[in-house]
Amino acid sequence: MIVLALGETLEAIQEEDWNNPDSRQMVVIADSGEAKKALELTAIHYEGEIALSDVGFCRIEVQQECIWGTFCIPRLLDVLGSRYKMLFFMNERHIVIVDDDGFANRILMRIRRKRIQQGMNQAHFIYNFILQFMSRDLQLLGQYERQIMEMEESVMEGKTDGFQNQIMPIRKELLTLREYYDELMDVGKELEENENGFFAKKQLKYFGTISDRADRLMGRAGQLLEYAKQVQDACQAQVDARQNKNMEFLTVISTIFFPLTLITGWFGMNFKNMPELENGYPGVILLSLVVVVGCILFFKKKKML
Repeated sequence: MIVLALGETLEAIQEEDWNNPDSRQMVVIADSGEAKKALELTAIHYEGEIALSDVGFCRIEVQQECIWGTFCIPRLLDVLGSRYKMLFFMNERHIVIVDDDGFANRILMRIRRKRIQQGMNQAHFIYNFILQFMSRDLQLLGQYERQIMEMEESVMEGKTDGFQNQIMPIRKELLTLREYYDELMDVGKELEENENGFFAKKQLKYFGTISDRADRLMGRAGQLLEYAKQVQDACQAQVDARQNKNMEFLTVISTIFFPLTLITGWFGMNFKNMPELENGYPGVILLSLVVVVGCILFFKKKKML
């Protein structure tokens, strides 16, 4: 279990501070096995089960004596894979974060490298903590944009083989990220409403910033989804044009051979009084050649060959 004091550097609280948790504001990071003990130490009264396995998205809910929520953070290297899952609890003085993956601790270390102090109050700490979820996402979305641009260039060059297998995972990941940013935006708005009055009015601007950042990222993900759809449509147009060209070629070939089929069928009936019945072979060949040349010239004139 890791215990931090708000307004101080990221150092563990001394042993005597455990006996008087109300002496200062604290942030406690615990795993699932230590969660109940952490809630008891911080006097956070939560009515419900503590199970990280049930965490499926980001949300904040307000109870009478506390605020609690869940965080389900996609891994940047595997957006569609397993996620970092955390539970979040807060009363007027203390914050408890339940995490079995060590992700919360890594975020705190990241904050420590960037700032001398991790937060002078609860609102500032939550602001710094949640913003770290999105700190590298703009770079990630830039990578998606470059991938889609490269795919667009390949499509324009007529290289459409395997395109669908490449674009579909990208679209799924962008959809996942867009939903995730939407959830974070709702988290910021819920905190900004301050139903329990845990935050001072001047501190609510932090949560507005969280919502704005998530909203911008969600808009960027939406733009990339639209861009990917446009490239996908362009690829489909290329494929359709190629298929139409193939069908046109087959139509021309069928049209050329249809008169030949008619001629051979006619002269193959062998009626008694049919013209050129006995010595008509050269004439049939000549007629067939004339028909083929005529059809070819006709389709050339129509620019179908």
